[in-house]
Amino acid sequence: MTPWERYFLIGRRAGCPKDQMQRFERADVILQERQLVASAAARLCDRADGPTAIGYGGARGGGKSHWLLAQMGVDDCQRVPGLKCLLLRKVGKANLEHFEDLRRKLFTNLGHEFSAFRGILTFNNGSRIIAGHFQNEKDIDAYLGLEYDVIGIEEATTLTTRKYQDITTCCRTSKSNWRPRIYSTTNPGGVGHAWYRTRFVAPMLERRETETRFVSARVTDNRWNNPEYIRVLQGLSGWQRRAWLDGDWDIAAGQFFTTVRREVHVVKNFDDTRAREWFCAMDYGFAHYTVVLLGCTDGDGNLFVVDEHAERLWLPQRHAPAIKGMLARHKIGDRKLELGDLKRFVAGADVFSRQSDGTTVAAQYARQGITLRPANTDRLNGWAEIMTRFGDIEANIRPSLFIDQRCGRLIETLPTLQHDPNRPEDVLKIDADDDGVGGDDCADCLRYLVATKTRTVTQRKLRGL
Repeated sequence: MTPWERYFLIGRRAGCPKDQMQRFERADVILQERQLVASAAARLCDRADGPTAIGYGGARGGGKSHWLLAQMGVDDCQRVPGLKCLLLRKVGKANLEHFEDLRRKLFTNLGHEFSAFRGILTFNNGSRIIAGHFQNEKDIDAYLGLEYDVIGIEEATTLTTRKYQDITTCCRTSKSNWRPRIYSTTNPGGVGHAWYRTRFVAPMLERRETETRFVSARVTDNRWNNPEYIRVLQGLSGWQRRAWLDGDWDIAAGQFFTTVRREVHVVKNFDDTRAREWFCAMDYGFAHYTVVLLGCTDGDGNLFVVDEHAERLWLPQRHAPAIKGMLARHKIGDRKLELGDLKRFVAGADVFSRQSDGTTVAAQYARQGITLRPANTDRLNGWAEIMTRFGDIEANIRPSLFIDQRCGRLIETLPTLQHDPNRPEDVLKIDADDDGVGGDDCADCLRYLVATKTRTVTQRKLRGL
């Protein structure tokens, strides 16, 4: 078997169609296995029911930039004449130099002209790639209102979710034979870590990808990395090692809960018969999410968060049936779990605050059959107890807090929580954006659930002594 035959076999195994591999061959472009998986995902964008956004990345040194320009220039631009592509990267000068280096490697066998002054590469069939940049987020506004058939964004987590959404409005086409798409590459961390993880990584981990596909890559997936660079990454410690060497999206700079491990703390299909005591907590919101977590303890003192309800822009009259429905998904003995089976149902102080008409949110829930009592809202001690219960596997400290995979929003929230720089023992408060991405509502609800204990009435209190 010749090297090219072997290359074709790897590409077809990755899902790349024959004509795509032929274009790579004609251009004398060799992509590695994970890069070919990403290119196969890019071809899924052709389908009417396929994705519209492809993410590629994780660890540093995974060959992200090489893949992005190869996919845009060698495959997309060659098969559709007149394609207009925008390649965006933070810091313009670095983008142009990087673009020039990759152009020489990838497009030697493809007829094209390149204007370094304008930052535009034009192929013989009229397709072109425009090298753009965003030194600051406001620079993105210069592209708004324009039309691009393909948009490639490097270092996507350097953008906030709002600016990413802004640039997606430019991804459209008037070509009948093309379906517009966005490619992005990035590493964990940065201002956009939370939204990128929510939009791309979480659907991949939970096997529910529809509009997106994410292909993870590690430094070991790129055989062209020099050994010295790999040793540099291996010599890192803490969040940098997990993020830059392992491509771990559950870690970032300044992360509060650094000992949380998905493979340790997230469980599947909790067995309700293990529960010894059931309880709930609520973090109330309207514009923000209202979050309700259902928890229980087992005979060994472990605490499990087994289910969640999280919605925004809902009134109590709508939340209440959904909360009862959440309980009904679980059993106590041979019947469904009900409100009366809970040892406690606690909520933050805001539900007990009197509104201008003298009523409280707690009273509204009481009319729906849900009796709430105040939670322990001590932030520092609450976070400390959660941290203690998570344990530390690397230090052989056994965890006693686990979260069922049903609690998707809570699982997504925990890795995004940061230390408050003005109060390091506290979590930095963050709000969800206009689309409901991010926020600390689930974390606050977890704190109420863990820190609030069931009140016991002693015989001494009963006698009034």
